Amino acid sequence: MTTQDVMALIQAKGIQAVDLRFVDMPGLWQHFTMSTSEFNEDAFEEGVGFDGSSIRGFQQIQESDMLLFPDPSTAFVDPFAAAPTLVLICNVKDPVTGESYSRDPRYIAQKAEAYLKSTGIGDTAYFGPEPEFFILDDVRFGQGYNHGFYYIDAKEGFWNAGKEEDPNLGYKPRYKEGYFPVPPMDSHQDLRTEMMLTLESVGVEVEVHHHEVATAGQAEIDMRFDSLVSIGDKLLKYKYVIKNVARRHGKTVTLMPKPVFQDNGSGMHVHQSIWKGGSNTFFEAGTYADLSDTALHYIGGILKHAPSLLAFCNPTTNSYRRLVPGYEAPINLIYSQRNRSAAVRIPAYSRSEKAKRIEARFPDPTCNGYLAFSALLMAGLDGVQNKITPPGPLDKDLYDLPPEEHAQIASTPGSLAEVLDKLEEDHDFLLKGDVFTPDVIEGWIAYKRENEVDAIRLRPHPWEFALYFDI
Repeated sequence: MTTQDVMALIQAKGIQAVDLRFVDMPGLWQHFTMSTSEFNEDAFEEGVGFDGSSIRGFQQIQESDMLLFPDPSTAFVDPFAAAPTLVLICNVKDPVTGESYSRDPRYIAQKAEAYLKSTGIGDTAYFGPEPEFFILDDVRFGQGYNHGFYYIDAKEGFWNAGKEEDPNLGYKPRYKEGYFPVPPMDSHQDLRTEMMLTLESVGVEVEVHHHEVATAGQAEIDMRFDSLVSIGDKLLKYKYVIKNVARRHGKTVTLMPKPVFQDNGSGMHVHQSIWKGGSNTFFEAGTYADLSDTALHYIGGILKHAPSLLAFCNPTTNSYRRLVPGYEAPINLIYSQRNRSAAVRIPAYSRSEKAKRIEARFPDPTCNGYLAFSALLMAGLDGVQNKITPPGPLDKDLYDLPPEEHAQIASTPGSLAEVLDKLEEDHDFLLKGDVFTPDVIEGWIAYKRENEVDAIRLRPHPWEFALYFDI
């Protein structure tokens, strides 16, 4: 769409409100709404002002004024608003310099796409994320000086198998057995289909949806791949839609990687390929998994930089409740054609040039997609540029390896604190082409350490009372 197309759409659809959206550094959509009587074409050229000091990871109070510039190509009608509302995704600029804001995650993704073209390695990077999430019926949590707790519940949860529900009809997926029986065991079939159809109505193509492994309504809806910035936009639409469809049915959704103890967590496998002149640079027939040298070196870059990549791809303390051995967790820094505990997998069913891709399995859906996808691309490109050869491939069952052989395989760090340290040590590859800036790296590390690592580290944990109260 052009600016003129947007203004025409407002008239044609009887739009009464225009919702301007942008994303903060942690990855949550922010917005404010204008009456169509106040919204005109000047917004696309001159921007609309807002207070950047109130946005997580953005400006300080003495430099708070910022501008939003709507991208007309992103327009869609909000499927949840009571009044006809048009949504526009925006970029952020500095009103004094007129320059794009270095901490705007969408701008970082745009720079990553431009950097790819400048290298000559390819002209388009495609990403296909597979976010997983839990559909819950009740959630309560609280934290104070003298208490700290959480409580979640789901009608599907196997812990409710013996509950009096007047009547309890059974059909609750057993732990680790949610993948993937038909209804009535899968009680969210219609709900996920409604999510899928709503996603398609706002321009997000969906390939498949299904119940996932865990009990308590774990679900997966897979988007069709797209270019980097566009898929970053779509991931935000995805989160918005699944949360609001669930709420419409009296349910709630969480994308936390590990909300349920001792069951599978939620990841977000990210399929990737680089194309140049209409050809897939990752494909070469007759090699291992039909991978080209470009693909192998791209994998090498991801595996080499994985410890620091996790700071963007797995950016919460809860992320490391999932990345532990024994839960199909992709913690092993190798690649494999079929092994799902490898950090990078080559899907066995991607046999043609058109379908050939690599799949990074360690990311999770708490990430900011613009930042995570950009970081993955920059790591992969560094591998191609420096011809980094990855360890592997390894197609054995990693859980059955002899201890001495398993000891030779590197694994992902075990905490957010560790990966922030790794990012501090290893981020030069992200600075190429001015894609990420030192300001972004330093701001990200400082924000995460102060607001998340320290916040968790300083508080008593409920289980500590079970362990130590009577000592």
